[in-house]
Amino acid sequence: MVVEDRSKLEDDSVELAAIKPFRLVKFFSFTSLAVFLVFTLALAWSISEYAKRTLLERSEAYALVVTENLSHQVFQQFVVPTVLRYGKIALRNPEQFQLLDAVVRNATFGLLIEAVIIYDSRENVVSYSTIIEKVGRRDLGGKEYRQALAGKSTSRLVTFGGVWGVLPWVGPVTSQLHTFIPFIQYAPLDDKPQIIMGVIEVVQDLSADMEAIAQFQVAVILISMLIMSTLFVVLQIIVGRAEKIMEERAKERRRLEVKLHQSEKLATLGKMVASVSHEIKNPLGIISSTAAILGKRIQKAAPGNEHLAEIIVDETRRLDGIVCEFLDFARPQNLKSSPEAINTLITQALNFLTPELVQRGITPRLELEQSLPPLLIDREQIYRVLLNIILNAIQAMPDGGILNLRSRQRREGVNSSTVVEVVDTGSGIAPENMAKIFTPFYTDRHRGTGLGLAIVKNIIDAHQGRIEVESEPDRGTCFRLIFFSGIPQLNLLTKYRP
Repeated sequence: MVVEDRSKLEDDSVELAAIKPFRLVKFFSFTSLAVFLVFTLALAWSISEYAKRTLLERSEAYALVVTENLSHQVFQQFVVPTVLRYGKIALRNPEQFQLLDAVVRNATFGLLIEAVIIYDSRENVVSYSTIIEKVGRRDLGGKEYRQALAGKSTSRLVTFGGVWGVLPWVGPVTSQLHTFIPFIQYAPLDDKPQIIMGVIEVVQDLSADMEAIAQFQVAVILISMLIMSTLFVVLQIIVGRAEKIMEERAKERRRLEVKLHQSEKLATLGKMVASVSHEIKNPLGIISSTAAILGKRIQKAAPGNEHLAEIIVDETRRLDGIVCEFLDFARPQNLKSSPEAINTLITQALNFLTPELVQRGITPRLELEQSLPPLLIDREQIYRVLLNIILNAIQAMPDGGILNLRSRQRREGVNSSTVVEVVDTGSGIAPENMAKIFTPFYTDRHRGTGLGLAIVKNIIDAHQGRIEVESEPDRGTCFRLIFFSGIPQLNLLTKYRP
């Protein structure tokens, strides 16, 4: 029990060692996906912010140029003529307001300017605006108004909708750049101090540009996510495939280890059986010959009791047969191969056992394909295989039945094979016993060593063939022998199909 538990722990540790690297790969793949997504979002945000900042800088520079030109035009075409004509500026006078409005609209015609607002220098009140509703309103300038009065030009961006404005179910993005510059009274001489007459606010509509940046930002995110998702899926497929290959290799390694251990045990058992059989065979011969001599003497000295010596002789012969079977199992299979017709061997085996078939009321049926190519086999050993399997079929039908013997050729990929089937209508094999029938010393009968099918399998394996068994309880059993006539097979496994 301790050895079995230790072996199980070793197998589990080997399996864990094989799977652990791929668990780490899975962990790193998921972690990498999360890192890639975060990096993608940060990259997209940085790119969009850089594009937005560049746009604002250029728009602000454009607004400063436009506003300075507008300030100069207003001073030259409105302030000077108005002061000369009216003595002072009073925008409440409709004529002055219309004149200023005409000057502003002419100066901004064809430019990307949405609105122009002029603030009074004495208080934060709108003296003029291309949007009539804002005229006379107070405190619209904010800190930018005060900075402009101090002689510093400044701008602010007003946005409604944000990035999500690019989505169809959200309202559109509205972005406006408000640029404030001082409205300066231009002096003819440069050495005179500049007088700030008010503040001019120019409004640019950047909605289309900001929406394009937002769409670009979303496109970068989606494309990056698509690329990363594709890489992640490819990585998962590779990891899954590799994990499957490793699992199959681990199963194959465990199967080969089990087979190796079994072969080692059978080899040890074979050596022991061979040694013991040799030691038993000589005394059995002596007992048999002595019993024969005693039988002759008993016949003369005590007639009628000679059957006792015959019993000894019969039992020693039976024991000698068992010992020979042990030796056959332990002895390596040395093939003496030659081209043989498998149908001839089948017919000879059937003819040899015909009296047994007649005695048990079994009907034989032959279905042999006549165009089979010769097989490179050991005639004596394959003949023994056929005898053994047919005898098993006969013993499975004590009350009679039908025995089918078939042969045919079939294709398996690029290789061809010859198939021999022995099918009976007997008691069949229980499903739980299917995996044991080729195990040495296993038998479900009261007499017998349980080595017959084990020897059969050794012979078939030595021929690089395959033996398959199909059985249904109370309906019969089919033993199928497969001989490969093409490239020698590397995976020679015994196949059990209940």
